[in-house]
Amino acid sequence: MQPATLLIKYGGNAMINQELKLQIASALNTLKLAGHKIVLVHGGGPFINKALEKAQITSEFIEGQRQTNAEALFEIQKTLIGEVNADLVQLFSNNNLSAVGLSGLDAGMVQVEKKILSRKNASGELDNIDLGRVGQVKKVDSSLIQSLLSNHYTPVIACIGADESGIAYNVNADDFAGEIASALHADYYISLTDVDGLYENYPDPASLISTIPLEDLPKLYGSIIQGGMIPKIQSCELALKKGVKNALIINGTKPEQLLDFFEKNIRLGTTITQ
Repeated sequence: MQPATLLIKYGGNAMINQELKLQIASALNTLKLAGHKIVLVHGGGPFINKALEKAQITSEFIEGQRQTNAEALFEIQKTLIGEVNADLVQLFSNNNLSAVGLSGLDAGMVQVEKKILSRKNASGELDNIDLGRVGQVKKVDSSLIQSLLSNHYTPVIACIGADESGIAYNVNADDFAGEIASALHADYYISLTDVDGLYENYPDPASLISTIPLEDLPKLYGSIIQGGMIPKIQSCELALKKGVKNALIINGTKPEQLLDFFEKNIRLGTTITQ
């Protein structure tokens, strides 16, 4: 495959297991040596849960969104930037990736606005729910990322951004990654998950959907697209509508799939096309 710009959203079990982290670092190094430009966006749900528990801060999830007060955000920011990001940067740099740790706060890279969740009440009317310090991306300035890529660095980005007033917010990692991919006009937005892709009848391997056009996705919600796959597919949709050429969902617990797909041209996972 010709050298491409790859935005990789990294999370799930592949982020917890040290051996898998090393394998992913090795695979990314091989892709970089082949000429691909790599940007990695990460969340850190398990690490955040542990930090909040240690700080005795209770988390409530509303339709998959973590309600976040100022105390919780302090712990989340400290965990994502000071622990998870720093650890990934060290590991990737030790594998010749020249990693640079960033968050959306750096150089005002990702501007967000407060996210308000709307859902129907018992009467069928919409209620607006305040999620606290949870943001949604409003604008991305990709110039810092582009500069780093031009100088052969690998940006590793934590999903924290700030609003116009400089107030920091936690952002869903899938949403954050999709917006960064869009701003970069990436050739591939890659979501590393804990499954091999999107299935018509999970977990039947014969039902894995290899390729699907963007226009066919809406009819799959609630049947084929369910649970934790919903925000991943939604972020892929957003990225494709904003200029990303392809979205790819593959299994992050099988790091060899990255090389099989991009170096050996073996069709793996689920590719969503424009």
